[in-house]
Amino acid sequence: MKKLFFALTLLGFMATANATIVTTSPVATSISQDADDQATAESATFTQELKKRFIEGGPSFMGIVLICLILGLAIAIERIIFLNLATTNTKKLTEGVEEALSSGGVDAAKEYCRNTKGPVASIFYQGLDRMDEGVESAEKAVVAYGGVQMGQLEKNVSWISLFIALAPMLGFMGTVIGMIQAFDKIEAAGDMQPSLVAGGIKVALLTTVFGLVVAIILQVFYNYIVAKIDSIVNDMEDASITLIDILVAQKK
Repeated sequence: MKKLFFALTLLGFMATANATIVTTSPVATSISQDADDQATAESATFTQELKKRFIEGGPSFMGIVLICLILGLAIAIERIIFLNLATTNTKKLTEGVEEALSSGGVDAAKEYCRNTKGPVASIFYQGLDRMDEGVESAEKAVVAYGGVQMGQLEKNVSWISLFIALAPMLGFMGTVIGMIQAFDKIEAAGDMQPSLVAGGIKVALLTTVFGLVVAIILQVFYNYIVAKIDSIVNDMEDASITLIDILVAQKK
C-alpha cells in the first residue's frame, strides 16, 4: 500500500512539473498568443464580412428576414423551455398515485398530483376529481382535459412554421426585385455590361441565401419541438390509460 501511494504521489508530482514547464515555456506562450490573435482576427473578419453582405443585400428585405429569425428563435426557445418543464416521469407519477390511493384515498392522490408539475399530473388530477361520479365520467374528464393540455403544448408553434415559410419567400422576392433593378440598369445604359449584371445578380442572390439560412435554422428548432410534443402526448395517452385501469381496479 505504501509503495502504491508513493508511486501515485511521484506520478502526480511529475505531471504537475510537466504542466508547469509547458505553461511557463516562452515558446508555448508565444504559440498560444499567436493562436489567440489568429482566432480573434478570423472572428473579426467573419463579423465584418457578415455585416458587409447584410448591407449589400439591402436593409429592407434583409431586415425583414432578420426579424423573422429573431421572432422565430424567441418563440422556439420559449417552447423548448416550456416543454422541458412539462416533461414528467410518468412511471414515478403513476406509482405515486397508486400508492396514495391505497394508503390515503382519492384526496391523498389528488394532493400528490397537485404537488407534481406537468400536464400528465394535471390530467390525473382531473380524472381523480371526477372519480366520485363514476369511471366513465373520469374517463371523459381525462380525454377533455388532455385536449386542453395538448393545445397548450402546441401553442405558438404555428408561428415558427410561418416564419420558416416566410423567410425564403421574402428572400426570393428580394432576388426578383434585384434582378428587375439589374435589367433596368442594363436598359438605361443601353449596353450589356457584365459589371452591371454581375453586381445586380450578386445583391439579388444575397437575400435568397439569407432567407434559406434562416429557414434552415428555424426548421431544426421546429422539428425538435414537434418531436418533443409527440413524446409528451404519447406519455399522456399511455398514462391516461393506466389511470383509468387504476380507477377501475379501485372501484372493484
